[in-house]
Amino acid sequence: MDVTEKQTCANNMEDMEDSLLDYLDQQDHLEDAVMGFSDSPSGEVQPRILLMGLRRSGKSSIQKVVFHKMSPNETLFLESTNKICREDVSSSSFISFQIWDFPGQIDFFEPTFDYEMIFRGTGALIFVIDSQDDYVEALCRLHLTVTRAYKVNPDINFEVFIHKVDGLTDEHKIEKQTDIHKRSNDDIADSGLEQIHLSFYLTSIYDHSIFEAFSKVVQKLIPQLPALENLLNIFISNSGVEKAFLLDVVSKIYIATDSSPVDMQTYQLCCDMIDVVIDISCIYGMSDTETSLPYDEESVAIIHLDNVTVMYLKEVTRFLAMVCFLRKESFERKVLLVVQRVLHKAI
Repeated sequence: MDVTEKQTCANNMEDMEDSLLDYLDQQDHLEDAVMGFSDSPSGEVQPRILLMGLRRSGKSSIQKVVFHKMSPNETLFLESTNKICREDVSSSSFISFQIWDFPGQIDFFEPTFDYEMIFRGTGALIFVIDSQDDYVEALCRLHLTVTRAYKVNPDINFEVFIHKVDGLTDEHKIEKQTDIHKRSNDDIADSGLEQIHLSFYLTSIYDHSIFEAFSKVVQKLIPQLPALENLLNIFISNSGVEKAFLLDVVSKIYIATDSSPVDMQTYQLCCDMIDVVIDISCIYGMSDTETSLPYDEESVAIIHLDNVTVMYLKEVTRFLAMVCFLRKESFERKVLLVVQRVLHKAI
């Protein structure tokens, strides 16, 4: 860290303290505040996801694109974050958590801050590394963050987003991922903490890789995931469906899928289909009443692709949709509706 960055850190230290104190003051119970949870309508607690990384690594852009529908090009005009930004994501019973976006220029391991309070109760820590920049300093910060966080809370899921890979060739992407993976794990091994597991993802806000990576992170925080995956596997094995996704309509994060591999193009088609359903419903399907919604229990769509594949979308809950891929000769709505009811009861 050079002199300018140290001065910036000192100037923003007070803002960081105020941000943490403001958050604590908003909680009804001190215990819940320290644990980083807030009460949900169902009485359950919300896990916390931390977004960390160096300055200008793309943390705020990721949050805006995934959860605020911001165009990737618009993120170029975002100002650098200078204090903790906390947001509650409660679009459904499954997608219900808090995101804390940490300024990259702030060293929250300074004695001024209670970093144990930050990590205690955290479900996942996402560390964003700019793949198009020199990431030596980022790896040092990653190592420091992960090792200290693990000692406070060994149950944290550690996720590394190797970000901004849209400007790299496929060969260069693999080289970057291999190098970062090796250096990170070597640093952890040298610290005698081989039990720490890091998950790595190649991401970009200019394609659906960031949505797929966030899907993987969120799935680890869903206790119902094994049951949902099992239901989808039973569905696949007893019907003509070749692939099925359960997606959150708001963020387009997929909550669960069957055990067959996920193809990026297939997942992108699911996201596009949700956009089509919502857009057409907003234009043609909504009444003049204030209670009307573009997505409800009547939402259903069938798309015949150029090949022999059919895409079928059906509402499961107010915020969840099931999207299936099957061949035309296997398509039968009654089977899909039965499974939809089964999923609805399970949820």
